[in-house]
Amino acid sequence: MVKGRQGERVRLYVRGTILGYKRSKSNQYPNTSLIQIEGVNTKEEVAWYAGKRMAYIYKAKVKKNGSHYRCIWGKVTRPHGNSGVVRAKFKSNLPPKEIESESSCTPAIYE
Repeated sequence: MVKGRQGERVRLYVRGTILGYKRSKSNQYPNTSLIQIEGVNTKEEVAWYAGKRMAYIYKAKVKKNGSHYRCIWGKVTRPHGNSGVVRAKFKSNLPPKEIESESSCTPAIYE
């Protein structure tokens, strides 16, 4: 007989906030996104996330493959600055509407 799970579930992802695109003073490079990962505050902590896959999950109005949820996959490429922000490249560029929005902005890091 199989016993039920004891305790709480283990979460295998970390949430993040899309801060914007990589940019210079006058140019913006939308193929690279800047993401602040929850609980990561230094350049040294970012090193563990380098090369890890990221998923930007969003909800669409029309069902596709039996689901309203869709996903854009990406990869953490390197740190950006000294405060725990990462640069990430996604399969297609992230929508600018989701920059700094709290509603559906949940890039997730998977191990």
